[in-house]
Amino acid sequence: MLKSDEVRRVLWATLFLNIAVAAIKIAYGTASRTQSMFADGFHSLFDGTSNVLGLVGLWIASQPADANHPYGHKKYETFATIGIAVLLLLAGYQVVAHALVSLFRPVPPQITPLSFGVMIGTLLVNLGVSTYEARAGKRLKSDFLLADSRHTQSDVLTSLGVIAAMTGARLGYPILDPLAALLIAGVIVRMAILVVKESSDVLCDAARIDTRLVEEIAQKVAGVRKIHDVRTRGRADAVHVDLSVHVDPKMPTDAAHDLVHRIEEAVRGALPEVAEILVHVEPEGH
Repeated sequence: MLKSDEVRRVLWATLFLNIAVAAIKIAYGTASRTQSMFADGFHSLFDGTSNVLGLVGLWIASQPADANHPYGHKKYETFATIGIAVLLLLAGYQVVAHALVSLFRPVPPQITPLSFGVMIGTLLVNLGVSTYEARAGKRLKSDFLLADSRHTQSDVLTSLGVIAAMTGARLGYPILDPLAALLIAGVIVRMAILVVKESSDVLCDAARIDTRLVEEIAQKVAGVRKIHDVRTRGRADAVHVDLSVHVDPKMPTDAAHDLVHRIEEAVRGALPEVAEILVHVEPEGH
C-alpha cells in the first residue's frame, strides 16, 4: 500500500470517530447547559474538519511533479497543517465567546452521572485516536498526521478540564464550568501556535538533518578531499541535500561524474529520507 493511501485510511477512520465524539458532546452539552462540554464538543468538531482538510491536502500532495512544480507537490500536505492552526484559532474564539456569556449570565449546569460517563467515554476515544495518529505519523513521516495528533491531544487535555469543571459544579461551584472553558481556549490557542511553528520549519526550509552527519558519510567516499557547505531542507520524508566537494584538480570529468553518483548512493543508503542530492564539484585549492 502506498504511503498516501495509508495516511488517507488513518484520516478516514479518525474523521468518523471525531464526528461521533463531537455530536455526542455538543448535543449533551447543550441539553445539560454544560458550557465546558459544549466548548469541548466544538473543539472535537474542528478535529473532524481538519481531517477533511487533510484528505484534500494529501490528494494534492500525492500528484506527480509537473512543469510548474518540478519538485513535486509534497509541501501541500504541510501547507494543509496551517489550515489546522486556523481551525484551532476559530475553535478557541468560539469557546471564549460561549464561556464569557456563561460567566456573566450564569445558568447552573445539570450535572448527572451520565454527564461524567459521556466525558470519560469520549476522552478514551480521543486518547486512542491521538495515539493511533501519532504512531502512524511517525511511521509514515507524515507532517499532517503528526500535527493532527497534536490537535487531538488537545482534546484529551480539555476533556480532563471539563471533567474537573463538572466535578466542581457538582460540589456547588458552577463558576468553574465557564472558567474551565476559558482554560480550554488557552490550550487550543497554544496548540495552534505549535502547529504553525512546526509547519513553518518545513515551508521556510529549516535544516532537517544534522549537516555533520551528511559530511561524515560523504567524506568516506573514495576520491573526496573535503566536504563543505552542506545544507538540508524539506519534509521529514523528502529531504533535499546540497553540498560541495573538493577533488583532485586533475580528476577527469567522467571520474568526477562517477564520484558524484557514489556520494549520492552513500548518502541515500545511510539516510533513506533523503529524496534529492545536489553535489557541486570543485578542484581542491580553487
